[in-house]
This record gives sequence, structure tokens and C-alpha cells, in this order.
Amino acid sequence: MKILYIETSSKNCSVAISDNEKLLCLTEEVSENYKQSESLHTFVEWALEGAGISMKDIEVVSLGKGPGSYTGLRIGASSAKGFCYGLKVPLIAINSLETMIEPFLGQNYDFVIPLIDARRMEVYTAVYDGKTGKEISETEAKILDETSFEEFKDKKILFVGDGAKKAKEILQLPNADFNEDVYPSAQYLIRKTMEKIDKKEFEDVAYFEPFYLKDFHGVKKKKSED
Repeated sequence: MKILYIETSSKNCSVAISDNEKLLCLTEEVSENYKQSESLHTFVEWALEGAGISMKDIEVVSLGKGPGSYTGLRIGASSAKGFCYGLKVPLIAINSLETMIEPFLGQNYDFVIPLIDARRMEVYTAVYDGKTGKEISETEAKILDETSFEEFKDKKILFVGDGAKKAKEILQLPNADFNEDVYPSAQYLIRKTMEKIDKKEFEDVAYFEPFYLKDFHGVKKKKSED
């Protein structure tokens, strides 16, 4: 089964193609200017070419549904829905935070905590078990301060994502590691997508909306940011 993966919730515009669990091609680029609108369809073409298949071979489309950049999510979702309509194939949607923890599971951390920068001292975050990837606390928008995550101060924690930089400056957690060079990536949608296909957990393409987490109008004041 050939599957197209789209992840546009962050500065990383990411497209992948797999044959069931096997990754065939990954095309992605991190850009400070959020280039999804310019790059996404080109990346899809490159990924198809790299995988040696054509669009008509795609049987499922999988999308990183957010949280993250409002504009990026809107572009990714509209493209994914367009492909699903055109190809008459089902849509899978996965929490983008889950793609950030995938490479770090089983590395002797009690918890892996993704942090997506959401302006000022706010982040989008959730807490995941460091071995199994099971969600411990659900996705939320959180204001960071010195007491954030202090319930885990005796645990070995890895914070990942572009929000880890500001977290490192203020959190009082001696057993924590920080990796700020981590963004949601289409290649890490594969495992969860296969699980959802097995369970037939498909989205209603007509009514699907990305996981914005916050209302766009609440953060519309600074046009220079996304």
C-alpha cells in the first residue's frame, strides 16, 4: 500500500511516501519563512519521483494535523483533502507532536516532552512515556514559568522542539535534556498511520479540520509572526 504523508505544522515543510511501513522517499526543508505554500506541491512531486511512483498509485493520504502554525496547517489540510477527493482515497490524521517524539523513544528517558514555540513564553506541548510513546498528558497550550513541569523534577526528561530553547533558560529541572533542533516530520507519521489503517480510523474528508488548538484571532496582532 502506497501512502503519501504531509506535515506542514511547523517551519519544516515535509513530505514522505511509504510502501506500508517501508519509507520510500522523504523530501523536507526547514525554513524560517514558512514556505509551505511555495514548496508543498513541489515536494510532493519530488517525493513521488524519488519513490518511483505516480500520484495515481497513492492509496491513503496521512496528515500531521497540528497543533502548530495556523497557516501551515491550513495549507497542509487543504492539500491533503484535495488529494483525497481527487484520488478517492481515505484520509488519516495524526497529532504532529507525536512525530517529534518518535526518534527518541527507548533512549532511557522517563518522559519525552515536545515543545512547539507559540510566541512569547507559550508552547504547544504534551507529555509522552519515554519508552512506549503513550500519551501521559494531553496536548495543551502552556505558558512556561520556573515551576513548569516541576512534577517531573526527579525524572529523566527530554524536551524536544523549537520551544525547548526558551524552556532551557527558565526551567529548574536538573535531570532534563533539551534538543531544540527537532521539528515534526512526515517520516515519523508512518507507524501511527499504519495503526490507524489497521483500525480503519479514517477522517471524514468533508468535515475534517486541523488541530489548531487555539483560535487564530487571539494571536493575530503581530503580522510578522505565524
